[in-house]
Amino acid sequence: MPLTLAQKVWNDHLVTKGEDGAPDLLFIDLHLVHEVTSPQAFEGLRLAGRPVRRTDLTLATEDHNTPTVDIDQPIADLTSRTQIDTLRANCAEFGVRLHSLGDADQGIVHQVGPQLGLTMPGLTVVCGDSHTSTHGAFGGLAFGIGTSEVEHVLATQTLPLQPFKTMAITIEGDLPPGTTSKDIILAVIAKIGTGGGQGYVLEYRGKAIEALSMDARMTICNMSIEAGARAGMIAPDDTTFAYLKGRPHAPEGADWDAAVEYWRTLVTDEGAEFDTEVILSAADLEPFVTWGTNPGQGLPLSASVPDPRDISDDDERLAAERAIEYMGLTAGQPLKEIAVDTVFMGSCTNGRIEDLRSIAKVIQGKKKAEGVRVLAVPASARTRLQAEAEGLDKIFEDFGAEWRNAGCSMCLGMNPDQLTPGERSASTSNRNFEGRQGKGGRTHLVSPLVAAATAIRGTLSSLADLDLGDDVDLASFDGSPLDGKGAPGFDGDAPIVVDCPLAA
Repeated sequence: MPLTLAQKVWNDHLVTKGEDGAPDLLFIDLHLVHEVTSPQAFEGLRLAGRPVRRTDLTLATEDHNTPTVDIDQPIADLTSRTQIDTLRANCAEFGVRLHSLGDADQGIVHQVGPQLGLTMPGLTVVCGDSHTSTHGAFGGLAFGIGTSEVEHVLATQTLPLQPFKTMAITIEGDLPPGTTSKDIILAVIAKIGTGGGQGYVLEYRGKAIEALSMDARMTICNMSIEAGARAGMIAPDDTTFAYLKGRPHAPEGADWDAAVEYWRTLVTDEGAEFDTEVILSAADLEPFVTWGTNPGQGLPLSASVPDPRDISDDDERLAAERAIEYMGLTAGQPLKEIAVDTVFMGSCTNGRIEDLRSIAKVIQGKKKAEGVRVLAVPASARTRLQAEAEGLDKIFEDFGAEWRNAGCSMCLGMNPDQLTPGERSASTSNRNFEGRQGKGGRTHLVSPLVAAATAIRGTLSSLADLDLGDDVDLASFDGSPLDGKGAPGFDGDAPIVVDCPLAA
């Protein structure tokens, strides 16, 4: 029987098949750990007298609670310091590899896995974090799990699961210049809703998806969870293989050839049936922005804040009324007239090297709007080092942005990088819930290009709103290196460690 990509990976990891409604038991290839959801799991192991079953398949890094400035100083916030200290103690006790602040391979866990070559096609990847779906960009089955499940994987390297449904999301045609992968996923979520993917694994397909880089594919899979899905996947291809080849944990020699041969078999079979299919035309897409308090409340940037009276569904109308009130907006207000106080450039959604390059191309030689605060936070220390080798840090600093160390930063405000009550941000992150970036903060989700244009103008803007000149091709603002060369070799360098007494 023809199989989908998700079904193939599931079947290849089946330990036991559940009977009479019982869940299947799957083997887990890679377990990623951070400081937020792991303390109770490690304590459960300790109380039961159990070790970590496969330390070689477990990797930890510090990301959520980490500061992005003064990382050589003790963490000021006691709760954050305790979280980090606890992770370090647990990893030392149980023999789990940990990349701490000051290590060149520290960073957001969903960036660290791919850059080390640990995330590969056909793998099952889990983490106590919903945005584990990011790793599905490589053709693996990757999803977030709860604390009790974290303990189960630590103890057994397996996980009991009910099979997921499958949904094909096809983006046909070519993206217009200035429109990005972030706009694709915001448009998808606006179309199917924040619950439209509930119970599904989403497979993204079509010419527009195949044309994307791996960084861009990770953005799309990252936000699958915002559509309610358990996971998002993209079939591996030559773009995937080129990204992985030569990375520290990627196969080599004959093992590489064998791996690629297997990876090519993972593509969904001709004639395979999905439970649901969604089709969008890439040509119809344009820069998107959220106006409300969930990722599904988004519109093209050329639109206006909706009028709740035009919404027929009672629940959606009430949600829109509450969102507009919380966001301090007015029905009918053009989105491009909304002024922001802060622009956040970073997160596991859009903090990778190509995101930073595309922003730098827009802001180079310009100054940020007066009164607007701009934070630039690379997704990993390795990404930061590469950006600095390419001179991107200087472009950001000359623009007036704050160039920070790696971490989750303002994406979720579990660290000092937060909005104040009433403060409004344009953010390249993944969630715009009430208080997500700080109590009373107001968040508009945008692409890196929209973030850059917004930082220049001070209001929500796209590249088309900038005075770029008639001869400027919007397609040139992509994720390629500014000098055409980049900084090869950084991903494979030995870790760089500095004295970092955070737990003192």
